[in-house]
Amino acid sequence: MQKIIEFKNVSAYRDETQVFDKLSLEMVRGRNTVILGPNGAGKTTLLKLLARELYPRPNEDSYIRLFGQETWNVWELRAHLGIVSHDLQQHYAGHARGINVILSGYYASIDTWPHQQFSPDQRARAEHVMRMLGIDALKDKFFATMSTGEQRRFLLGRALVNDPETLLLDEPTSGLDIKGCFQYLQIIRDLMRAGKTLILVTHHIHEIPPEVTHVLMLKRGVIIGEGAKQEILTRKNLSELFDTPIELVQANGFYQVIPGTVRAP
Repeated sequence: MQKIIEFKNVSAYRDETQVFDKLSLEMVRGRNTVILGPNGAGKTTLLKLLARELYPRPNEDSYIRLFGQETWNVWELRAHLGIVSHDLQQHYAGHARGINVILSGYYASIDTWPHQQFSPDQRARAEHVMRMLGIDALKDKFFATMSTGEQRRFLLGRALVNDPETLLLDEPTSGLDIKGCFQYLQIIRDLMRAGKTLILVTHHIHEIPPEVTHVLMLKRGVIIGEGAKQEILTRKNLSELFDTPIELVQANGFYQVIPGTVRAP
């Protein structure tokens, strides 16, 4: 399988705090993966490294490769990797209209600007993406006046307009009500079934769709477990990951957690 993300001996800092010390990991095309960890695990730093918003400490025995390359033209990378993060949602321009949110994906901007040009094919692609996500009726609505779920769909559309083969989603259902959560999860499932590779970064167990087959557990900047979902996603492993007793419930391919009780070793 093609390696889409490779970290080798990556050390990274946020301000003066070291988050990763020689972190190594690999993710491959076609294997839908969840990166699971509590707050403070390093998930945000990992996202920023992948988005090229943060760079690792230089080391000759260290690298980050995306789709086999260490250096990318950001415009070309968008056709391979689409990222939807909380930071993007929080900082996106509130005055942008829905259609411009989608179009801004072509330039990785937070609205469209007069100097940016869009071909008829690009505009047609944007319209197609909005219809696919069920948000075409909102194309003239201002981003700031949208609900959390509407914003999330438009930012997903912003990533999808480049038709990337891999999607990296940061806690995609956080802040959504039950209906919005289920609708968004169904969209994600449909995209995976259509051939997209999903990398999900979260601490919410219920966000993990059945199509996700691989789990990577991250705690305090260290991978403490990695492998097939049915082997890694267990009561014992989750209790260790989150430092609290957990019971695991499974139904229809989804998982949920409830408070557990302390058990003897």
